[in-house]
Amino acid sequence: MYDKNNVFAKMIRGEIPANKVYENDYAMSFHDINPMFDKHVLVIPKGEYKNILDFTKNASPDEIIGFWECFNKTAEHLGIECEFNCVANSGANAPFIKQSVFHFHLHLVAGERSAEFAKQLASEFNQ
Repeated sequence: MYDKNNVFAKMIRGEIPANKVYENDYAMSFHDINPMFDKHVLVIPKGEYKNILDFTKNASPDEIIGFWECFNKTAEHLGIECEFNCVANSGANAPFIKQSVFHFHLHLVAGERSAEFAKQLASEFNQ
């Protein structure tokens, strides 16, 4: 079941501030509060979707188009159309990075890794 009081739902409703990059009727993007890269933005749909599978199965065509328009406009705004990574985490026990907010979101990242993230990667893969 979708938690209507998760932090992203509150941002969509304007109850919590967000450092927005782009917004349309169906989605919004904003800077991550704990960036792991020089450029680290989250792109979220405004609809109530728990993860990427929920979104792809249940979103309307207009929501899907609006979400990807937001994604594209965000990449353009950040000037990273050619060099970026996009990550979706799903589930509290995902094998690489666990989902901590159960509202579908993509991490759009570019540039240098933060020292903290580089350390986390090294510990994960050098065991």
